[in-house]
Amino acid sequence: MAESEGQDTEKSEDPTAKRLDDAINRGDVAKSQEVNTWFLFAGRHRCVLHVRRQAVNKLAIAFRDVLGNLHLATDPSLVMRAILRLFMQVLIAVGPLMAILVLAAIVGNVVQHRLLWTTEPLAPKLNRISPIGGLSGFFRNTRSCSSSKGFLKLGIVGSVIYVIGSSEIERMGLLINGELGLTVGVTFTLALKIMAAVTAIMALVAIADYLWQQHSWYEKQRMSVREVRQEFKEQEGDPTIKAKLRQIRQSRSRKRMMQEVPEATVVVMNPTHFAVALKYEQGMGAPICVAKGQDNIALKIREVAYRHGVPVVQNAPLARALFKSVDVEQEIPVEHYKAVAELIGYVMKLRNSARNVGFRR
Repeated sequence: MAESEGQDTEKSEDPTAKRLDDAINRGDVAKSQEVNTWFLFAGRHRCVLHVRRQAVNKLAIAFRDVLGNLHLATDPSLVMRAILRLFMQVLIAVGPLMAILVLAAIVGNVVQHRLLWTTEPLAPKLNRISPIGGLSGFFRNTRSCSSSKGFLKLGIVGSVIYVIGSSEIERMGLLINGELGLTVGVTFTLALKIMAAVTAIMALVAIADYLWQQHSWYEKQRMSVREVRQEFKEQEGDPTIKAKLRQIRQSRSRKRMMQEVPEATVVVMNPTHFAVALKYEQGMGAPICVAKGQDNIALKIREVAYRHGVPVVQNAPLARALFKSVDVEQEIPVEHYKAVAELIGYVMKLRNSARNVGFRR
């Protein structure tokens, strides 16, 4: 008993489509922070490349004008005005960069999942502020994994800076007493090299982390046998789902039924409302109903019968009685034996006559 209950509660089943949709609608989606970080790096690098020359020139001129003449200023208000002018020049130079970073942050989220409007993640939950829950969450694998990723990224960035910086250290040393504009330009170029290298390496980290987050999220949505059963019961109880399932079953049943009409011995029908296809072969206890229908289905049965050369006999009382008293794949009731026997005998006689006429020809 205990073993059976354990199997029912174990998350051993793949999540259903409904389970995944419900999680997404709640705002519970797979999200990689590394993808966002990569888009920020890539956006920053692209923007800096685009505004590189203009930004460098503006910053160099601003620093030269302000810092070069700062010793001449005796009025504190003039000093503050110069510093404010420098700040505005810096803001103008890096403003496009800030805009690109905001756009990159938005794109980094949109590419991972569709836009969602839900307030559920913002709803207050007691377990989020529980000291015990917080302490237990501190030791979870997800936290250790995040710490490991942080150290990995720190190591990558540090290694890139070291490798590229080592190759440029002598060149940078020569610029200490050089012209300010040249120093800013060389420093800017070095920063671009570091950004490009970090962006390329972080792309691999982002892809790996995205795949891992997708896998972890999917595993988190796994269901127990009991949950699968419960969901099935809930869906079965939904009138919309029940109607849809009933429609599917009827469609499949009708398709199978129509496939049996060409094998029928005779189709009994009244002009428009009812049609019953009967099959009888030597050795059978009694004729069986292979198809029956009303209105449009009756007309479809007649159409299929005509197409495959199955005799169609109009007998309104018999067709109506058979339609009401016999189900598909069942033998006809005893009370209809005589009428159906006469009908099948008549059809057989017509068939034999047609064969004899064909033979004589």
